[in-house]
Order: sequence, then C-alpha cells, then structure tokens
Amino acid sequence: MSRREIHHSVTLNPPNLPKAPGAPSTPKSDTYAMTDPSTSSKAGHSSMPESPFVDRLGAQLLSAADGVSELALPLQPDHMNTWDVAHGGVTMTLADVALAMAARSLAGDGVGVVTVEMKVNFMQPGRGELRATGRVLHRSTTLAYCEGEIRDSEGHFVAKALGTFKYMRRLAVGRDVTQQRLRSDPSAKPGPSDG
Repeated sequence: MSRREIHHSVTLNPPNLPKAPGAPSTPKSDTYAMTDPSTSSKAGHSSMPESPFVDRLGAQLLSAADGVSELALPLQPDHMNTWDVAHGGVTMTLADVALAMAARSLAGDGVGVVTVEMKVNFMQPGRGELRATGRVLHRSTTLAYCEGEIRDSEGHFVAKALGTFKYMRRLAVGRDVTQQRLRSDPSAKPGPSDG
C-alpha cells in the first residue's frame, strides 16, 4: 500500500449545534496534506466522518495517515468532573476516536470502522489540553488492532488505550439499509417493519 495522507477540512462547531461554553465564536478548520487528489473531500472522501457527538465534544483531528493519528482536545468546563479534571468519559471518547482514526487511515473510500472492544487504563487526571495518539499494531482483512495514549498539556501521561476495530462498508441508515440488502441479495425478503 502506498503512503496515503488524508486531506479534509473539519468544522468543529457546525452551525446547527450549540456552541460549547468557552469555545471560540468562529468555527475552526484544519487541513491535512494529501498525495492522491482523488481522495480529497471534493471527490467525496471524508477523513473524519460527521459525528455530532465528537463535533460537540470539540475534538480536533491533527493528522491521520499510514495507521497513525493525532487529535487534540482543549478542555472546557463541560468536560470536567466534580474534581475539576477531565471526566473519564471524555478521556475514553478521545482515545476511541484516536484509535478509530488510525485504523480508518488505512481503509479505502466508503469504509468506516466500528469499535469491537476497548480497554483504557487511567494513569492520572487530565488538565489543560489533551493530546491523543493512535497507532495500528496489526491489521487483518476485517479488523485493526490499535493502541494509543493520551497526555495533557504538561506532558503528563493521562491514559493508555488498546482497542479492536472492525472495518465496515458505510451503509445508509434505516430503511435504506434494507433496500441496499435487497438489491445486493435477490433472495432476501423484507421483514414486517421494512415496508
């Protein structure tokens, strides 16, 4: 597989979602280098799939290429727990996205990943900005085995993550999925709720 870098502009506060407290008033945008023009967003390729939850969290994709990813998350008041440090769910989500983006950077267009399992060890509280890195340890035809870590703005080791991700062709949701199945498998019969 040749070196493939992803090019995509990511808007972190889409206009249809409320702005997180303390977030900048103008949306941020990040651009990544690419080597193959056919993978640009103009060609329909998206490096970071739309995810209202991740967008609302404020995670910023810094890079994703060749099985390695890096993300940043400037912590906001909404991200904190009762001890005023990063909530464990925020840390786990950032780790999940970093590992998934590392796995996805090795996939072709129209292929996404879903988390099969993930384990996170928390080392110490996160403060300031969190930086997550993800790396693919091994890839099979259908699975990617990944590791990653999160550090805070002072370089403290916040968390270590291991995860397994399944490559899946991206399908439409709801009734469109049923229609796609029926088109691809002529012997398939629609169920009672597929009307």
